[in-house]
Amino acid sequence: MAHRHVSAGCAALTVLGALVLTGLPAAAAVEPPAPIPAASAAETLGANRPSPAVLRAMQRDLRLTEAQARTRLVNEAEAGTRAGRLQNALGKRFAGAWVSGATSADLTVASTDVADSPAIEAGGARAVVVENPLANLRAAKTKLDRAVTGKGLRTPVRYVDVRTNRVTLQATSRAAADALVEAAGVDSALVDVKVSADRPRALYDIRGGDAFYIDETARCSVGFSVTKGDQQGFATAGHCGKAGAKTTGFNQVAQGTFQASVFPGQDMSWVGVNSDWTATPAVKGEGGQNVQTAGSVQALTGAAVCRSGSTTGWHCGTIEQHDTSVDYAEGTVDGVTRTTVCAEPGDSGGSYISGVQAQGVTSGGSGDCTSGGTTFYQPINPVLSTYGLTLTTSTSESGTPAPEDGQEGSWAAGRVYEVGARVTLDGVSYECLQPHQAQTAWQPSLAPGLWQRV
Repeated sequence: MAHRHVSAGCAALTVLGALVLTGLPAAAAVEPPAPIPAASAAETLGANRPSPAVLRAMQRDLRLTEAQARTRLVNEAEAGTRAGRLQNALGKRFAGAWVSGATSADLTVASTDVADSPAIEAGGARAVVVENPLANLRAAKTKLDRAVTGKGLRTPVRYVDVRTNRVTLQATSRAAADALVEAAGVDSALVDVKVSADRPRALYDIRGGDAFYIDETARCSVGFSVTKGDQQGFATAGHCGKAGAKTTGFNQVAQGTFQASVFPGQDMSWVGVNSDWTATPAVKGEGGQNVQTAGSVQALTGAAVCRSGSTTGWHCGTIEQHDTSVDYAEGTVDGVTRTTVCAEPGDSGGSYISGVQAQGVTSGGSGDCTSGGTTFYQPINPVLSTYGLTLTTSTSESGTPAPEDGQEGSWAAGRVYEVGARVTLDGVSYECLQPHQAQTAWQPSLAPGLWQRV
């Protein structure tokens, strides 16, 4: 449902089930990844220098002390690097990674082979043996997504839950979920069904989190400042406006025009602003104080994340699942991330940030910030890659986005890299450990938290 309609919803969804512990035929031995230099990832990503606004909100919403909040951000940055190394080492047997505990001190990595356990533990993680590799679960979810589109069957939410080693369907009835599974031709043993009356809706309504107005009829929130060549602007949700729609800022002053927009399918857009507006790396934090954006390194499942929006302000929670599919009344949106952060209409398009790393823009959800709720965000890296945008950061110029010509090739600032991407720089080959948009200060030899030499 679009932002124009405000409705109450249920509290945040809970995670169901437990990991399946099982032994499978042994695979070739995996060498444990090389040790990570002390604090390298935290230093590279700025996790050891959090803003006071992030710390205060984490203390409030996650019920942490300041010391716990600081420790959690550092632990999550380091865990992301360890998880990337192990994912690359395990290959097809990799079944997911997540952090847990008040300070995210525990990293769990799942594999389909018990023989991988020593290498996982040597890599600084708890090993769990499960039945289904992540690739198989993603393939099953893709079949379900295609059946929704092709058969006209609707379930509000679909995602791969790495912690249960299943694909989860949130549906309004068991019959609706069963019909979709059958139409998709997916083994029902791979699927957990959660029956819920919740119906996520798009939260309609240049500092991240500030309000802006579309054609003088609707309000949304700024996501993150971006540039494309000499054109400044910001990324936000696609459902906020179509290409060509005019915007005014929080102060009702003429601001810009939607340059491109996709919704449904995905929920992404960007607005090019006029010369009266300047892109900054700031996100509006608690009490209106600025939180600076340093990059776009994707946080792990279980990590803390904070949201800024023009209706409810600054709130924090945790990342529940990446690569989720949601059926709104307007259509299906794929590839969003599910969180426990609350939001309300008008927060749409607003910023999600983990520490100082941009994560995405608010898409939709259920519930509210009084009773709690579940929200979904459109990850920022696909927005940057799709539209050839450069995230505005506090650390350095990211560079002009390079052509997306595959994972192999020379490293280039501005390009979005995924885990496992291989590049060369100065004659040396490296493999990516965490999804991010490359910056000049993050050359592989200088960023061991993001790249490993191969």
